[in-house]
Amino acid sequence: MSRILPIRTYGDPVLREPSRPVAELTPEIQALIDDLFATMRASQGVGLAAQQVGRTESVCVIELPEAYDREDEDGPRLNPDVPLSLALINPRIIEASDETCSMEEGCLSFPDVRGSVERAWSVVVEHLDRTGKPRQTRLNGFFARAAQHEIDHLGGDLFVDRFSYVKKLAVKTKLKHLREETLEKMQNA
Repeated sequence: MSRILPIRTYGDPVLREPSRPVAELTPEIQALIDDLFATMRASQGVGLAAQQVGRTESVCVIELPEAYDREDEDGPRLNPDVPLSLALINPRIIEASDETCSMEEGCLSFPDVRGSVERAWSVVVEHLDRTGKPRQTRLNGFFARAAQHEIDHLGGDLFVDRFSYVKKLAVKTKLKHLREETLEKMQNA
């Protein structure tokens, strides 16, 4: 039975903790994957990393609506061979396109904070799938963006780190308040 877990917000030190590799796909790791999917869906997100629920295993999940995997409404899927729900265990980007794309991003750990982030349009991710099988998955477009965002989380890097200097100044007060709220909640827990 999957659980919906509380999402850690900016200011929680676990968000800056680099993940540790998963040595074995235990029932506990499978349950974590199920919980990540349930939590992400309940929060209407498209991706979630272990740190966002207070864990440090190298695990993240991505689930896109099919419309997000097309360049235009009637066009073909950009990633036809990739399931729209994807669990990545010990993911590592081994190749990134020179072609980049800038797009506004948000994050479940940063309510009400959005900003433009430049990322590679296409990446190849080396990872284990849910059965423990090693894979190399090429992702394009929004799927590649979501994977890069979640893999950043696993390294303790946050999307606000990639904001332009001007955007960082623009959200500075909002981030300060969010960090203070988070720390206060943690002290009272």
